[in-house]
Amino acid sequence: MLIRLLRRYLRPYARPLLAVTLFQFVATMATLYLPRLNADIIDRGIARGDTGLIVRLGGWMLLVSAIQLGCSIAAVRYAARTATGFGRDLRAAVFGHVTRFSAREVARFGAPSLITRNTNDVQQVQMLVLVAGTMLVTAPIMSIGGLVMALREDVGLSWLMVVSLPVVAVAISLITRRLVPLFRLQQTRIDTVNRVLREQIAGIRVVRAFVREPYETARFGTANAELTGTALRAGRLLASIFPLVMLVLNASSVAVLWFGAQRVEAGHLQVGALTAFLAYLTQALAAVMMATLTLMMVPRAAACAERITEVLDTRSSVVPPAEAVPPREPVTRPPLRGEVELRGVEFRYPGAAAPVLHDVTFRATAGTTTAVVGSTGAGKTTLLSLVPRLIDVTAGTVLVDGVDVRDLDPDTLWSRIGLVPQRPYLFTGTVASNLRHGRPDATDEDLWSALETAQARDFVAAMPDGLAAEIAQGGTNLSGGQRQRLAIARALVRRPAVYLFDDSFSALDLGTDARLRAALKPVTRDAAVLVVAQRVSTIVDADQIVVLEGGLVVGVGRHAELLDTCPTYAEIVASQRTEAATA
Repeated sequence: MLIRLLRRYLRPYARPLLAVTLFQFVATMATLYLPRLNADIIDRGIARGDTGLIVRLGGWMLLVSAIQLGCSIAAVRYAARTATGFGRDLRAAVFGHVTRFSAREVARFGAPSLITRNTNDVQQVQMLVLVAGTMLVTAPIMSIGGLVMALREDVGLSWLMVVSLPVVAVAISLITRRLVPLFRLQQTRIDTVNRVLREQIAGIRVVRAFVREPYETARFGTANAELTGTALRAGRLLASIFPLVMLVLNASSVAVLWFGAQRVEAGHLQVGALTAFLAYLTQALAAVMMATLTLMMVPRAAACAERITEVLDTRSSVVPPAEAVPPREPVTRPPLRGEVELRGVEFRYPGAAAPVLHDVTFRATAGTTTAVVGSTGAGKTTLLSLVPRLIDVTAGTVLVDGVDVRDLDPDTLWSRIGLVPQRPYLFTGTVASNLRHGRPDATDEDLWSALETAQARDFVAAMPDGLAAEIAQGGTNLSGGQRQRLAIARALVRRPAVYLFDDSFSALDLGTDARLRAALKPVTRDAAVLVVAQRVSTIVDADQIVVLEGGLVVGVGRHAELLDTCPTYAEIVASQRTEAATA
């Protein structure tokens, strides 16, 4: 997975990677040349008292060092630019892919996991690219070059390198094999911590209302302890690598000095050559340490790449016509009559024993209001989600303006629909930026008109900055009713052909509800309006009421008609009248 991900998203950076390789190669060769110059200064300059030679060779060492420094800086610069560009592209790819997911795929991964995969996971792979770019070329050249140069200095001591390098390589490989599953588990633990933390922050009012702080603290403590335990196990293995390498390095250095001194005493080796041999041994083992640093990051990056690839390889259950199997020509300009029709619609969640909706058939024409009512769990929100293709039917057909929504170009479909979800969500920004979310070119007059219709003009005008008033993430600085009315105004600004209101009046008092419904009539007179509602008073004047029970349509008609012909509807009305009388 890691190789596949790197190959795909590093392809545009072939030239910077080539530059990194060239600069690293030159810098490494310069580094390997310095011990040889130092040996010549000792053996040919200091030993013979040749000051001129010492000065000339010292000058060469300064020049080679300058080249080595310049190339190293250039290599790091190109590697950093490549890594940051790679991370940017990968995050954009994951984000773009996730935005095409249907509700089914989002629920499968979970929002906390998707956030972790697009932030922490991408960062881990990006860091691997940076470290590999600066060390991956250097390490093999340095280790092989150090071995070759050491052999040139003295073959008699080469057995020390033949022993030390494989010992380090084998030990590191054994540790790395144990790290891979630990890092994979660690990323899963991070998902869990993020999920628990997100739930507790979002539901802080509920937690406090039910005095569940001790329980939630313990739940977070459990998730945190599991993450800490996994991180500690991985950390212990990582911490053992460097001491191991340093042990081999120091033992090898002592052995070189011990056996080298004997060869110098016997006249088989000069002091400068012994110094160069020791330097090359150190460089070779340092290269192994650099490779170790890269290898330390590989297991975690591999686990992260696997999680990222899982997201990128997940195909949305809602696909554009051109990407369907077999592909179809998308319809981009349907007639704008504002008509919705469901024919024998069924929807079943994956693995569910029974469908949520079964054989649902009705039609909502332009200029009419169709209400959908039913008990909790009857499938009302699921039904409404089928129209904009937030999810796709598992059987039957949903048509907008006579065209199957699966044949419509997604942008064309969504541009004709104004959706007010059950839980109105506002984005960080201003009132104006939220209202222009679906129509960026809307004027201030359009925004105020929509606010007037949505019964939101008064409280927006009362804000210090009016349309420029700041909105916190999720609209948490507003009441539930204010958020709901701004969400309705956002849909009105778009002027769509189809309005979908998913229980969008539940947070409004009866007076505001009545005024809002009266103001909506002239605005939506040319559009098809579908309303999911719990309060019968909200939909009593609807042109058509669809009654759902257990995913089945058990009644279709107007209010008065259904009271006589549909027991389920009559029971809903009676229960609400009883509650009102009791209150």
